[in-house]
Amino acid sequence: MTNAMNWKAGMSINFKEPFVRKDFEALKAAGIECIEISCGWKETADKLNFKQVKEDADAAGIELWSFHLPFAPFHDLLVATPDEAFRKATVAQLSDWMLKGADIGVKLVVLHPSGEPNKPEVRDALLKSSQQSLMELAEIGARAGVTVAVEDLPRTCIGNCSDDMLKLLSADPRLRCCFDTNHLLEQKNVDFVRAIGDKIVTLHVSDYDFTNERHWLPGEGKTDWVELVSVLEEIEYNGPWLYELGLKTPKSISRPRELTFADFRRNYEECVAKKPLTVIGTPNMEECLATAYIK
Repeated sequence: MTNAMNWKAGMSINFKEPFVRKDFEALKAAGIECIEISCGWKETADKLNFKQVKEDADAAGIELWSFHLPFAPFHDLLVATPDEAFRKATVAQLSDWMLKGADIGVKLVVLHPSGEPNKPEVRDALLKSSQQSLMELAEIGARAGVTVAVEDLPRTCIGNCSDDMLKLLSADPRLRCCFDTNHLLEQKNVDFVRAIGDKIVTLHVSDYDFTNERHWLPGEGKTDWVELVSVLEEIEYNGPWLYELGLKTPKSISRPRELTFADFRRNYEECVAKKPLTVIGTPNMEECLATAYIK
């Protein structure tokens, strides 16, 4: 058993928008201890000044915990594809970014194991393609002192359940898992956590309504956070409690104001202490119904 009270408070920061030294200082002042450098889109990573990010983080006393490698657009990046030349080109590009992260001290990268949508009849082939990419990236990462963490994904993506994840991780014993708490739509979070166990080394924390990914603040959705934290302790999770949602309010929820870094710190303290959560927003049911994947 680990104790959630010992987990660091972290946030995934999307560098699509400018995030400069004063922002790092604001994070630190709010009690956020580490970040994930998130570059969902290729263009974001191409433009990122890795050295400046390192300097700003160090100046503010923020740990660079992980680097979320780009996964889009799918016409530029796919680790799971029947086009072998495309797959190899994607691995080469991801490797380059991974090494840039390693150069500034990042020891963990998070990777999406597929794009979407995927038809049922091609899933097996795509899973094998993803395994090959993951095996190659694990080897390249190991040589640079970097661990590759495979993220669970929603809908028809490869990695949308523990069975998929275990197959993906079997590609190389050095692979690990990033558990996203708002992606599983056909399996309970706690069942996934128990199945993957100590392979989970980092988190993407957010809440949802179980019908689609939502990226809400814990307490705004349906997740039983006391149960989930307890199960993470049982499997001896020892990474940060790292949020993956923005300050701005998405269409799927109504809030009286935008979120602040202080809201995340308070939510972190409530979650790890298994206390009642301060609820800020209310789901927009019309929007949620319109965008539900699970009807």
